[in-house]
Amino acid sequence: MNRRFNWPIWVGFLLVLAGLLTYPFFVQFPVTRDFPWANLLILLAGAFVLGDGLVRAFRQREIYHGRILGSALAVLSLFVIGFFAFAAFYVVRQLPASKGAPHLGQKAPQFTLPDQDGKPVALADLASANWAVLLIFYRGHW
Repeated sequence: MNRRFNWPIWVGFLLVLAGLLTYPFFVQFPVTRDFPWANLLILLAGAFVLGDGLVRAFRQREIYHGRILGSALAVLSLFVIGFFAFAAFYVVRQLPASKGAPHLGQKAPQFTLPDQDGKPVALADLASANWAVLLIFYRGHW
C-alpha cells in the first residue's frame, strides 16, 4: 500500500515557527504589544495542527508517514513554545520599572545628548528656537 504525505506535521511546525518569528512584527502595534495574544494564537494553532498530524501518524500507521519525524518536530515545537512563554511572561517582567520617566503631558527635565554627528544638543536649545519637541521613550534594558 502506498503511504501518504502527512502535511499537518509540517504545517503545524511551520505555524509554531511563525508564532515565534512574528513577535517583532506584532510588537509594533499597541493592541499586541502589551500581551502577545496574536503570537499565542499562532503557536496554539500550530500545536493543534501538529498534534493532528501526530494522531494521524500513530493511529493510521499504514496510511500516513511521520511517526519519528513528527515526534521530533513536536518535541522541538514544545521547546519553541516554552521558550516563547518564558521570554514573554517571565523575562520581560524582569525589566526595571520606569518610575522616573515623565508621564504624558508632563514637562520633560532639561538634558543634553549627542546628535548623529556627536555634537551636544540641549533640549533648551531646541525649545528656545520655537520648535515643537517630541520626545519618544522606548522601553528597554540595554
